[in-house]
Amino acid sequence: MTAPPKKPRILVVANQKGGVGKTTTAINLGTALAAIGEPTLLIDIDPQGNASTGLGIHRQDRGMTTYEVLTGQAKLADAIVPTRIPGLSLLPATVDLSGAELELIDMPRRNFILRDALEEYSVHGASGRDGQSFSYVLIDCPPSLTLLTLNAMAAADAVLVPLQCEFFALEGLSQLMKTIELVKDKLNPSLEMQGIVLTMFDKRNKLSDQVAADVRQTLGEKVYATIIPRNVRISEAPSHGVPALVYDLRCPGSQAYIKLAGELIQRERIRTAA
Repeated sequence: MTAPPKKPRILVVANQKGGVGKTTTAINLGTALAAIGEPTLLIDIDPQGNASTGLGIHRQDRGMTTYEVLTGQAKLADAIVPTRIPGLSLLPATVDLSGAELELIDMPRRNFILRDALEEYSVHGASGRDGQSFSYVLIDCPPSLTLLTLNAMAAADAVLVPLQCEFFALEGLSQLMKTIELVKDKLNPSLEMQGIVLTMFDKRNKLSDQVAADVRQTLGEKVYATIIPRNVRISEAPSHGVPALVYDLRCPGSQAYIKLAGELIQRERIRTAA
């Protein structure tokens, strides 16, 4: 008798503040995990569809998307597409998602549609003819607390927070922590904070050092040791439809994401062994 597929670790990449490197982190962390042998699914649940664009999936090539999955028009297994990165798959998104919330309001289990789709995939889709088992599922959220974000957090095991090294970082983080506690209380009691990733770090700027020190003092071991630097090659990569790790593997940003993936794997091993 064939063993059932192993349930993936589901991580939401979220921050209610925009422009913090959230999608960039989702794309490059997913790429790095896939590169070190951890099959990964990236779910784009942001109506802007930036994660899909950043992985080179053109809008005209996005047939079935997150919208069709959430509205019950498609199974997750039928909407997943491969990317040019071996081991990294994508559930793409389009602007159609912006209207999905109105359609979801009256649906039963409206906060758990993505969770149900992922569980159904784990039981049936991954064992199908073309199915694939994943070690990790990363969900790239919109930069706001919406029904889409709630669906992501209700489906997740933990939240990974990219945090820009700038003045208002801690203020935005406190709002996100309240959101996570609200979701834990109402929707997903097992949801936890997986970690905080400091992004856009500028070593020439004393403020970056101060913010990093303040965040570490406040949240301690929850903050990753790896810091993602501000790097022009990371900014250029999306316009070429590839992750920074493919665009320029040797640049400081790409090397940082490789280190971040290794640190994430180590954290997960410690968690499993505990």
